[in-house]
Amino acid sequence: MQIRNGDTVVVLSGKDKGKIAKVTKVLAKQDRVVLEGVNIMKKHQKPTQANPDGGIVEFTASIHVSNVAIQDPKTKLATKVGKKVVDGKKVRYAKKSGELLN
Repeated sequence: MQIRNGDTVVVLSGKDKGKIAKVTKVLAKQDRVVLEGVNIMKKHQKPTQANPDGGIVEFTASIHVSNVAIQDPKTKLATKVGKKVVDGKKVRYAKKSGELLN
């Protein structure tokens, strides 16, 4: 998976298409990511001891990694990610502009 925590990504499809958000969590085994302020869902919860009022709770659900792309730091558009070796270290770079992502 090319996407890591803290990356800025562009949503390519779904109800939040076109939004730019930061990655807060990567779920590598499920190929999903959780983005800040994207794919917000509502859940009805019964009253419990921890939450005696219950009610409707909002939370951010995950989105499949194929529906997001890294934002190019130079052009601010969606780009693919390439890997190359620089000074003996493997680094990620944006294919559109050639800028390093690490």
